[in-house]
Amino acid sequence: MKKYYTQMEAAKMGIITPEMEIVAQKEYITPEELRELVAKGEVCIPCNVNHKSISPEGIGTKMRTKINVNLGISGDAKDYEIEMQKVDMAHKFGAEAIMDLSNYGKTNTFRRQLIEKSPAMIGTVPMYDAIGYLEKDLLEISAEDFLKVVKAHAEEGVDFMTIHAGINRRAVEAFMREGRKMNIVSRGGSLLFAWMMMTGNENPFFEHYDEVLDILHEYDVTISLGDALRPGCIDDSTDAGQISELIELGNLTLRAWEKNVQVMVEGPGHMAMNEIAANMKLQKRLCHNAPFYVLGPIVTDIFPGYDHITSAIGGAIAASSGADFLCYVTPAEHLRLPDINDVKDGIIASKIAAHAADIANGYPHARDRDNEMAAARHVVDWDEMFRIAVDGEKAREYFESTPPADRHTCSMCGKMCAVRTTNMILAGEKVEFCTEK
Repeated sequence: MKKYYTQMEAAKMGIITPEMEIVAQKEYITPEELRELVAKGEVCIPCNVNHKSISPEGIGTKMRTKINVNLGISGDAKDYEIEMQKVDMAHKFGAEAIMDLSNYGKTNTFRRQLIEKSPAMIGTVPMYDAIGYLEKDLLEISAEDFLKVVKAHAEEGVDFMTIHAGINRRAVEAFMREGRKMNIVSRGGSLLFAWMMMTGNENPFFEHYDEVLDILHEYDVTISLGDALRPGCIDDSTDAGQISELIELGNLTLRAWEKNVQVMVEGPGHMAMNEIAANMKLQKRLCHNAPFYVLGPIVTDIFPGYDHITSAIGGAIAASSGADFLCYVTPAEHLRLPDINDVKDGIIASKIAAHAADIANGYPHARDRDNEMAAARHVVDWDEMFRIAVDGEKAREYFESTPPADRHTCSMCGKMCAVRTTNMILAGEKVEFCTEK
């Protein structure tokens, strides 16, 4: 029986895997070019050997910007049926990844169902699941216990895991010394910080990093190096804590690659627009051009209820400046567990940011669909416009909610439609507004 290699291991050996073939076709590059990028770590293909329903995707250099959808239950909202509806919504609108961030009770039944049915990459944060999975309070959990949860998620078929290995004692010292307005806003980061402070021990994911990598290597799980000290308000961005952790993540990236484990690095967070491009370049430099996965960034702190918009602005700037993977943000961010409508709004906002960045970056064929839309609008073909639109159902509902007298226009401009007027003149027709036509 053929020995299994991780995607990175195969790439370094000159082997083009079936997953590389699929991704290369999707991304308009040759399999050999993709293999070289995977071997260098500039592209990862998160694809657990036990995730049989996956449609492989590449994240990183020369790849389309991908988006991730977060979902999962909490102690205050624990309806798995609703969460599965959100999964269907993510699939419908083409999200390339779904993260199960459930943090209450036994979550593995839902996660197994998710992995069984989902063509999207599946991610988790084992730290979230540790308390419910182990049924222990935080102070009672040992380093070995944390590794058990990582192993369990890997066996289930999770494709990538957020591991907050960078918040070690050195990073904590920088955070404590400088101080912050918002302190630590990463849920996993705050739990690890609390565990470290209560026990006096080093971060178990940092101390036992090689053991974590051995588990991930066995199942070809991509490590997503979590940014526990990401800024939680724009005033904390690019501070000593964030940069200190980023330096640690750069070293951890190299250590993972040495063990043929694929890597993504996670980034901010809340950040003013004028800092985003520099942060993308800094991350790529310190983390050796590993794929960069960003939450937002959220560019202003005073619009709760609209943070799908504040993050889409930041995400578009980030992706056009080097970020490879956008984590969606919903209107419910900072307020509640998102409902199905929040999830849709978050997906669409992130899709806008990702697509706009792909156009700006000159990604092959990124403009094709936009050009199709322009052609349909030119001849005022509404049905074709609705077919091309990412959310054609909503577009049709808007159009038909106030139907125009003349279907060759819409109810805003009527006969004064600029497209109609220009088309008529170019066709040699007379434009009249004061007579019935």
